[in-house]
Amino acid sequence: MSTTLRPDLYPTRVTGEAVPQPRVDPTVWGQGPGPLSGEQLAAYESSGYLVLDNLLSADEVETYRAELQRLGQDPVLRASERVVLEPDSDRVRSVFEVEKVSEVFAGLLFSSKLTDIARQVLDSDVYIHQSRVNYKPGFGGAEFDWHSDFETWHAEDGMPRPRAFSVSIALSENHPFNGPLLVMPGTHKTFIPSVGQTPPDFHKESLRVHRITVGSPGPEHLTRMAERHGIEQITGPAGSAVMFDSNLLHGSNGNITPFPRSNIFIVYNSVENTLEEPFAAPKPRPQHLGNREFRR
Repeated sequence: MSTTLRPDLYPTRVTGEAVPQPRVDPTVWGQGPGPLSGEQLAAYESSGYLVLDNLLSADEVETYRAELQRLGQDPVLRASERVVLEPDSDRVRSVFEVEKVSEVFAGLLFSSKLTDIARQVLDSDVYIHQSRVNYKPGFGGAEFDWHSDFETWHAEDGMPRPRAFSVSIALSENHPFNGPLLVMPGTHKTFIPSVGQTPPDFHKESLRVHRITVGSPGPEHLTRMAERHGIEQITGPAGSAVMFDSNLLHGSNGNITPFPRSNIFIVYNSVENTLEEPFAAPKPRPQHLGNREFRR
């Protein structure tokens, strides 16, 4: 862990009691013109997420779905550290850093339809902090525990502030019953520290297990947040998308249905918020999980 003295606005991985603190940063960093309307920006600022209907056409969905299948069946890629398997099987759960292994997906991730939104919300130029495709296969796609992405990115990657957000684009129908994204709207305005030290190479466990032992709020905090803010599920057809703030509490149930829930997941970070040394981990996570190649 770095010994450099620097301000840590969001201390986490603490010993003893985790004390939630109000977020000190905005959610919408600018009010300049862009693809999103003032009403959409206000809704995103308030709830921490925004659904984008019909982001992809039916033809685009088919193109990206075919590429999703190609990546999942690539034996060389499957043997690499970019691939994470389901906890209870050898089926592919996620493929990370897809812009490096797929020109098809790179074209989408760097397209103006997404980057213009990111520049508008973050009020700066942006880069991809992380990307992946998620498969959530039928009959066995595992759940993912409640968490704030920023807590992990801050603790283990060294992201200073929550000046980042994610976009999840559906490549299959998001039904209420096949493990859709669950969010607690409004929780992005409270930072909840995690208790416990980060084990070495924790990403090898945290990306595959059913329950996160470090990096997730305790049951008492989750209960309090759920009672205060409620829980909403994000459903919709293939081609729809949801963007959500890096500090929004979210998770998903397992998928015991025959219907997969596949999506493309992209994290845009401000170029003014590039990674430092981890704030609460022995060393940074690998490049495919937290982009350290970009420098201002």
